[in-house]
Amino acid sequence: MNYQRAVVLATGLGLALFMAAIPATQAKNKERQVIKTPGTQGLPFSDGIVAGNTMYVAGQEGVNDQGKLIGGGIAPETEAALRNIEKILKAGGYDMGDVVSVTVYLADIQEFGEMNKIYRSILPDPKPVRATVQVAALVNHARVEISAIAVKTK
Repeated sequence: MNYQRAVVLATGLGLALFMAAIPATQAKNKERQVIKTPGTQGLPFSDGIVAGNTMYVAGQEGVNDQGKLIGGGIAPETEAALRNIEKILKAGGYDMGDVVSVTVYLADIQEFGEMNKIYRSILPDPKPVRATVQVAALVNHARVEISAIAVKTK
């Protein structure tokens, strides 16, 4: 077989494999479930997305059902943010026990201890993996924002 013919065959095979993968990709995209909860309608993001057996929860601040920041500082904001995550998880058929990863964004790292106390009381054991970082600022002048990833193993 000459070089040109081998390249044409290889290119054709590659294109065939690529084309065969398109329906599978489209099918996977159709399996995504978008979760929206009251109070976040009209915002340019989904509260959560379920893809396969994994749910990705957008960063949640300590806001009430009307989207207004809870007063009182880091402790009530942390509890409200985690309860908002819990609502989103429930809407997708998940619960806090399914959470495997959490990212906590703090406006002031000095509030870590107070946030952590509330976090410990709400997240079940075994605790998910977690990253906690201080950021320059959060939307709504929030003290904390928390995002999560949950996986169904059953």
